[in-house]
Amino acid sequence: MAYALGGPEKAPVVVLQSGLGDGRTTWHTVWQQLTARHRVFALDRPGYGDSPSTTVPRDPCQVARELHAALRDAKVPPPYLLVGHSLGGLYQVAFARLYPAETAGVLLLDPTHPEHLATLQRETPKTAALLSGLRDTVFTATMRAEFDAQAQCLNTLPPWPPAVPARLLFSGRFGPLETADYQRTLSQLRQDWRQRLVATAETIPNSGHYLHHDAPQSVLQAVEQLLVTAAVTPKR
Repeated sequence: MAYALGGPEKAPVVVLQSGLGDGRTTWHTVWQQLTARHRVFALDRPGYGDSPSTTVPRDPCQVARELHAALRDAKVPPPYLLVGHSLGGLYQVAFARLYPAETAGVLLLDPTHPEHLATLQRETPKTAALLSGLRDTVFTATMRAEFDAQAQCLNTLPPWPPAVPARLLFSGRFGPLETADYQRTLSQLRQDWRQRLVATAETIPNSGHYLHHDAPQSVLQAVEQLLVTAAVTPKR
């Protein structure tokens, strides 16, 4: 897989994982400032950017293992501070559960909840139908494969490692298609994320879903705060 690696040789390495439909270039708004102070790694998953598509399953466990292999092949040693946006956040949680001893901390930006799609289908069927329509008409083959596999394999993973510090950033600005019912459901899923990860959380009022685009300084600050927390967390 194609990747970018920059910044001084120091640890932990900040590892960026993009969301559905995005390659590594989505991090351009924070890349320069991050690499000024930290070693930073970002990749194009198969089917995005400069990485060819694949027929290998696209479930979170497979994606996490691919990231782990990419870091090894690029000779980027742990520990890793994992940053994930949207579906990439779910992938980073899978990575931390698979490789807790290599994970210094996890920062999630509007992460996709493990039960996101099932909950929408049950509680906000109109929104679920809209997503299904987008999946059928707009998504690429790679996006469809990731979308369809987003909830697979998660029950096979080890439990969340409580020694790994986690931080959540949530968007506070919604679009016209994000109804009041959807926002209530999303609020419940966000609260569940906090409990699952025993995480600190912050909502950025003026940011949409792409927090690293709309509020890059908030993301950069969260990285620095999490690095401080990781430094004082007892070693496993």
